[in-house]
Amino acid sequence: MTQTLSALAIAEKLLACESITPAVGPVFDCLAGLLEPLGFTCHRFIVGEAPDGPVENCFAIRKGPEGSPHFAFAGHLDVVPPGEGWTSAPFLPERRGELLYGRGAVDMKGSIASMIAAVQDIPAEAGTISFIITGDEEGPAIYGTRALIDLIRQLGEEPDLCLVGEPTSVNRLGDMMKVGRRGSVNIFLEVEGVQGHVAYPHLADNPVPKLVAMLAELDGLHLDDGTEWFQPSNLEITEIEVGNPAHNVIPAKAKARISIRFNDLHTGKALGDQVIAIAKKHGGTAQPVISGESFLTPPGDFSQMIADAVEAELGVVPEASTSGGTSDARFLKDLCPVIEFGLVNATMHKRDEAVAVDDLEALARIYRRVTLAALA
Repeated sequence: MTQTLSALAIAEKLLACESITPAVGPVFDCLAGLLEPLGFTCHRFIVGEAPDGPVENCFAIRKGPEGSPHFAFAGHLDVVPPGEGWTSAPFLPERRGELLYGRGAVDMKGSIASMIAAVQDIPAEAGTISFIITGDEEGPAIYGTRALIDLIRQLGEEPDLCLVGEPTSVNRLGDMMKVGRRGSVNIFLEVEGVQGHVAYPHLADNPVPKLVAMLAELDGLHLDDGTEWFQPSNLEITEIEVGNPAHNVIPAKAKARISIRFNDLHTGKALGDQVIAIAKKHGGTAQPVISGESFLTPPGDFSQMIADAVEAELGVVPEASTSGGTSDARFLKDLCPVIEFGLVNATMHKRDEAVAVDDLEALARIYRRVTLAALA
């Protein structure tokens, strides 16, 4: 019989595997070593080329009876670089008091550890359970979850519901779940001019005033006032580049970048087309790069399963929110209804990232309750 491990013990194993994005190898060996003894079949594959790859992904599935519900957990094993100044080694997990330290403790190896702990004693007869785990979420996310979705469709193993273990809690475990996310589009702007001497402007064409006028119009756009579930969309100027080292030269080119986080009143393409038209009016060009569309899983049975599990374990009713940045849920929503729920996010991406040990174990119990409810 397979030995049951605590969420803490599983987290320590995962944290000990260095897995700076994009991740391959040892951390996925560890994942497979934890799931295969539980009866999961691990479909592992490596995809992509430098600089954004190679990336390793794993779709692990344990099938239940024919026709039974299929519940999926999703997450990522890659982590951001640890940086300098850690009190302890970032890839040598260390427990000090009630906290477990290590890069990925919160975002999101801790949640994956709780997922694995949650399903250890759930029998296969209860239904199909799967893990959708990538090594490419913290980076460009080109070769990660989207490649996993392709594999899942090829296998014909689309889940009925998916829970993503992103760190959604704010002040204490259980106070928030994400039922949607805003979309994201970055747009690269450029105005071509004619280089020349500043004393002879009639012989040149300065692109900077055109870019400034373009940015002023974009900055003045009122996109919307928000919706019932989403905050207002916002457009931010994130970079301006001229690259002119000489004080007496009119530059030949001026560039800028804007970022728009948008709610479900918009699409990335429609916003991109709007910016392209404004850029053209000012003599420039715009190149939109859509990171993901907005999505909403309307509150209903799935969110209630999570809320009931959290309240049963912690006495807290989580707020259903769409705040924050993007996550891989923006891709997974094309498979099935998806909600994010996980640990307290206060230390994610910071040095001395840490998770409360009690939270790891409580989250495992919550995930177990949700899994059983989803398979019922």
